[in-house]
Amino acid sequence: MINVPLPLRSDQLLYLDTWMDRVSRSFAVVVLFLEGPLKHYLSTAYLLCRVVDNIEDTTQPYQWKSDRFNEVALLLERPFLAADILATWEEEPWPGLTQDQQLIMALENGLPLWDIFARIPEKPQGILRKWILEMVIGMRDLELPDRPPQLREINGIKVLSTHQDYEDYCYIVAGTVGHLATELVINQYHILQSEAAGLLAGAESCGRSLQKTNILKDFSEDLSRGMSYLPEAWLRECGYSPLDLQGAPDAWKFHVMEDVLEDLFKATRYVLAIPKSATGYRQASLMCLFPAYQTLSLAADRHQQLFTPRHQFKISRQTLTRCLEDATSLASDDAGILRYSDDMQSSIRQAMALPSWSSRS
Repeated sequence: MINVPLPLRSDQLLYLDTWMDRVSRSFAVVVLFLEGPLKHYLSTAYLLCRVVDNIEDTTQPYQWKSDRFNEVALLLERPFLAADILATWEEEPWPGLTQDQQLIMALENGLPLWDIFARIPEKPQGILRKWILEMVIGMRDLELPDRPPQLREINGIKVLSTHQDYEDYCYIVAGTVGHLATELVINQYHILQSEAAGLLAGAESCGRSLQKTNILKDFSEDLSRGMSYLPEAWLRECGYSPLDLQGAPDAWKFHVMEDVLEDLFKATRYVLAIPKSATGYRQASLMCLFPAYQTLSLAADRHQQLFTPRHQFKISRQTLTRCLEDATSLASDDAGILRYSDDMQSSIRQAMALPSWSSRS
């Protein structure tokens, strides 16, 4: 079948723009760089992933969540069933979600999303279905004792068990998105197999680095929900003090930061593998990468506050604007992108007294 652009009506375009802004203003900025129809596909994918996240984030018991995940899996195969399933969701309580998050799970505000998904051409729709289904299955099985990643409970807090469980979790919630976006880009820009290989090799690192950045940034907020995504194997090394927001030894904090920095540099390599002809996607990828670096830089500057009641480091609107300018000016400048990454790696390491860094050494 010939892959043709998605013929969205004006009300559907407005829906995507409105709901992207309501559930993630930062990613709403990212997709502005993208050419159509990729912009529409990734906006749709993001909102569908938000639906999946909403099920995970609600405080309902495991079996209730499992039933909802199974219904999403069904909708990915048969989106024409959305009206019936959303009507039943509307009658269910969704404790732990914001008002906007609850609205997109109900009939009036949720049905347009599934209608848009149903109209996506066969090949890109298949890409969305494959990778979102992978996410759904991973999240559905998260609390099963015989499936990775494994969870443990420490002093009433659920934690991932090992470093590999940490990596597996990041794959489920973000590595899948990296693959989804990469396959859509290869399809849209008709990227040759030789160029596509480098992108596919870095797709997971790209998504994983952003997830790890968010895990570090949102550590205290996640604790308030009874969850820690940093693995128990790490937490045990410092007597579980982060779980009580009692701080952590510098060496332990440096280890956590080092792990994120390694993936961020792999994500930089991913951006460099994007053909320069895919200008919009390069800019969009930099608008994910640069704010992540700036977030870690802010955390490094305030590293004495990490894992304490003062564990807060959200970058300012001014910093985000500077990231936007840098993403635009450096999109075609490979040397400039690498220099930005090297400079951020070095400054973060210096702030936290980590070993010196050079990607060229």
